[in-house]
Amino acid sequence: MQIIETGRPGAEKIERFESRGAWSRKLGAGSGESHVYAIHFDAAGEIGPHEAGFDQLLVVMEGSGWGAGPDGKRLPIRPGQAALFRRGELHSKGSEAGMTAIMVQIHSLSDG
Repeated sequence: MQIIETGRPGAEKIERFESRGAWSRKLGAGSGESHVYAIHFDAAGEIGPHEAGFDQLLVVMEGSGWGAGPDGKRLPIRPGQAALFRRGELHSKGSEAGMTAIMVQIHSLSDG
């Protein structure tokens, strides 16, 4: 067994896509182009609009936030919920009060 730290210390600032107050910490990767990150948003932090390079599942662990699709409409997400963005979908995500989430990126993710 291995313990993997997911906290903000050790995370890297996300600077692409006109982002602000957003941090990621890579937790792992697998075969077939898959990645897992811990994402931390400061209050008013966000990752700006961009096309998803993979199917992305953003699972809220702590705090609350929002996800937006191509129309830019922000839909709230909270612990116990996840936002799914499909590969190629223009999207953004963020938080008004701060949020920690796990983001799983897989080339093609099938529904639960």
